[in-house]
Amino acid sequence: MGNRAGGRRTGPKCIAIVGPFASGKSTLLEAILARTGAIPRQNPIESGNTVSDYSSEARAHAMSVEATFATTEFMGESITFVDCPGSIEFAFETEPVLAACDLAVVVAEADEKKIPALQLIMRKLDDFGVPRVLFLNKIEKTEAGVRDTLKLLQPTSSTPLLLRQIPMRKGDVIVGSIDLALERAYIYREHAESEIAEIPGDEKAREIEARFSMLETLADHDDQLMEQLLEEIEPPRDAVFDDLSADLRQGAITPVLIGSAEKSNGVLRLLKTIRHDAPDVEATRTRLGVPSNGQTVVQVMKTIHTAHGGKLSVGRILSGTVADGAELFLPGGATAKVSGLYRLFGRDQTKLASAAAGDTVALGKLDDVRTGQTLTSAKAGLAPLVAFEPLQPVFAFSVRPKERKDDVRMSAAVQRLSEEDPSLSVRHQQDSSETVVSGHGEMHLRVTVERLEGKNQIPVESRPPAVPYRETIRKSVQQRGRHKKQSGGHGQFGDVVLDIKPLPRGAGFEFSDTITGGVVPKTYIQSVETGVRDFLKSGPLGFPVVDIAVNLSDGSYHSVDSSDMAFQMAAKLAMKEGMSACSPVLLEPIMKVEIFTPSDATARITGIVPQRRGQILGYNPRPGWPGWDVVEATMPQAEIGNLIIELRSATAGVANYRATFDHMAELTGRLADDAMNANGKAA
Repeated sequence: MGNRAGGRRTGPKCIAIVGPFASGKSTLLEAILARTGAIPRQNPIESGNTVSDYSSEARAHAMSVEATFATTEFMGESITFVDCPGSIEFAFETEPVLAACDLAVVVAEADEKKIPALQLIMRKLDDFGVPRVLFLNKIEKTEAGVRDTLKLLQPTSSTPLLLRQIPMRKGDVIVGSIDLALERAYIYREHAESEIAEIPGDEKAREIEARFSMLETLADHDDQLMEQLLEEIEPPRDAVFDDLSADLRQGAITPVLIGSAEKSNGVLRLLKTIRHDAPDVEATRTRLGVPSNGQTVVQVMKTIHTAHGGKLSVGRILSGTVADGAELFLPGGATAKVSGLYRLFGRDQTKLASAAAGDTVALGKLDDVRTGQTLTSAKAGLAPLVAFEPLQPVFAFSVRPKERKDDVRMSAAVQRLSEEDPSLSVRHQQDSSETVVSGHGEMHLRVTVERLEGKNQIPVESRPPAVPYRETIRKSVQQRGRHKKQSGGHGQFGDVVLDIKPLPRGAGFEFSDTITGGVVPKTYIQSVETGVRDFLKSGPLGFPVVDIAVNLSDGSYHSVDSSDMAFQMAAKLAMKEGMSACSPVLLEPIMKVEIFTPSDATARITGIVPQRRGQILGYNPRPGWPGWDVVEATMPQAEIGNLIIELRSATAGVANYRATFDHMAELTGRLADDAMNANGKAA
């Protein structure tokens, strides 16, 4: 006991600030920067003048919509703090940051409604193996006792929540805290350093009990401490601090500090904990499996396209050094030359000549570099250190410029946005000639559209994307189609008889011929198939035709006037007249849907599904997710467009779903009429 941690870790650190939406992350960053002297005073979030207000979109929606980097110094050491968005819709901003940071500060509060969101964040920290400290914020506003709050929060954490501080009360007002490791009281002073004091006599018994509970948890990982507790020997204070550091770095505990970011209470103790206990870049290298061959390795955490400085790739230097003008290599060996090296402080940039291991910097104009990639000085490149699993989009917009002259500009702008935000999915929907942008919620795509219009100055129109309806037939028919035209010189002549019949659902399209005696020469049979396929792109109801078989059974030709085009026209005429007699019917896509929801909201979710013409298949506990369920259902794709909005509204913003195509089903009545009218076809 006493040297498990191996002393304090020095050098530049990178600390992620994470937590549920509106838990106070940006306020905490402001308080940290004010306390370290990086800004003259702490600006209230509602002022719209904070470091985390990186974009106009963040200010407009009063929420962080992207990761914000700010490097400051505390007691002579450089620390980069990264304020990560709390909304599930912008979780993609957090993952590349967590991969390369040393420690996460989880900002939480005593709010039962935010437990599922906190659980999502804690699981992500587990996935990346990131040590964490929990900052119990808004302590002055909570009516619950701190121990009751920990009981509320503990199910979200895979490691014990270890209380480092307890609040001191004067009546119903919290006036300070008691540090259980230092055995010292701190009287809060708003936006100023707390006043050190002796532990009041009426708080001493509570402090002794809480401290013993802390030591018991630490003793689970230290046999010598366990013996001391059993023998009622007071452990040395230095040894207690050593255990706290070692267990935090190993991810065995989650220390809990208390305070108020808004009033800057508890912020200094948090900073000292980070300085003393946080792991350094060496531990992060080990966690990520960085080769120890002396090469420079940079993990890219974010991509930014600036108005005047071009593209910036924000990266953590895990080993080696990077200088302006240096050559780095992508996986596979492609070269990326650094053109500008900067330290970030919100929107501000400070030019650097070089940076070393541990530093978090922005690298200029690495055109081929993407968020999440690993760069190295080794010419062969390096395989990515982290594999990021793309989440399935749950919301989509069809976008087009208001003026056609902006088509090319919009395509380029959307490409830049997808570089900044790899979670955006952009595709061209051929049936409807739409550019469809998909993402992780309504706010996510609203911000995307705002960036197109604001940052890129391209007015756009957005609407729900078209549903890929299809049509098929119920009856068989035989139909002749004859195309004959004479206008001087060679005429046009094609004559075909087509047998049209329905196929089982999902069979697609089949073409055959049973021509005998050469009534339609073989050279024109392919032309007939071409004409049929061309017609099937838009049937009598206005949609592509599927699950149909067409057989060319008879016809005639003219030795002079027949041609490929004449037989294509004859085939289209036969299809146009024949399909109307085949009882055409509309088909809509039905999706298999898995909805992931906290268990206490499952009943609400199972009520939502039938309202959207869905059918519940069942629900079960979500494997490995205590307190969560998976609801399985089928639902028409037309009903899924804004499903996520209702799901999130019913679950305090945390539900998600995964949808895959299941089958096509007939759609009749008013809904079919509406679909055809929307497509420009009368029923």
